[in-house]
Amino acid sequence: MSNWQVHALKYADRNSRTRADSFIFDDNHDAPHAMDYFIWVLRREGEVILVDTGYDEAEAASRDRPILRDPREALAGIGLRAEDITQLIVTHLHYDHAGGLHLFPNATIHLQEAEMAYATGPCMCHEALKMPFSADHICEAVKRVYQGRCVFYDGDGEVSDGVTVHCIGGHSRGLQAVRVRTDAGWLCLASDATHYYENVFENKPFPIVVDLQNMLDGFARLHELASERSLIIPGHDPLVTKLFPVDGPEYCWRLDLGPDQPIKV
Repeated sequence: MSNWQVHALKYADRNSRTRADSFIFDDNHDAPHAMDYFIWVLRREGEVILVDTGYDEAEAASRDRPILRDPREALAGIGLRAEDITQLIVTHLHYDHAGGLHLFPNATIHLQEAEMAYATGPCMCHEALKMPFSADHICEAVKRVYQGRCVFYDGDGEVSDGVTVHCIGGHSRGLQAVRVRTDAGWLCLASDATHYYENVFENKPFPIVVDLQNMLDGFARLHELASERSLIIPGHDPLVTKLFPVDGPEYCWRLDLGPDQPIKV
């Protein structure tokens, strides 16, 4: 079968952050360090798989983290309607990755068993661990289970030919990366298994973490999943918008052909 096209759609950014927000150990901790927010679209012939949902205006207001565009608007810019999304890989249930589940009412979600157990279990009694989750998003995921529209994975699994998921953990208990077969080779949508290139290339852990060893071991796993390091796609790095070509709207970048230039961090 043919290979997949992969696009990153940017829906938000936060430019008031510092490097202390991105790295546990950093000598230049007070330097500015921006973050971009993406959803990803996989397409092959008539097949479409959405990876993560972003979050909407209501969540943006409640967290005082404005968005640039509603995820549905971002998809419309590349000719897709939210109602037409039937397959949705949720890398993890943090608000910025699963905050738009309700926007995709016809989607079957693909999720790690460990993530659902984590987001609904005793770890959520700890404020520091609960902070990136929102109860309404978790309830929406539970509803999909009862509707028969949730596919669970325990580790590695195949979503479609050329698309597999792999439990990494670390940042969230059931965080999964997505491996996609493209013309450039095996591309790894790392999501928050590495927020930035610098995390994975320099083995520098991100501060929001439930299991530090899993996070560090996960960096090595990302290298194994991608055909080459240039095909590891971090979840929040603004460098993605500089390294890959714009394809269509100014907020859309094509990833499956590889970067236009070497990655330097």
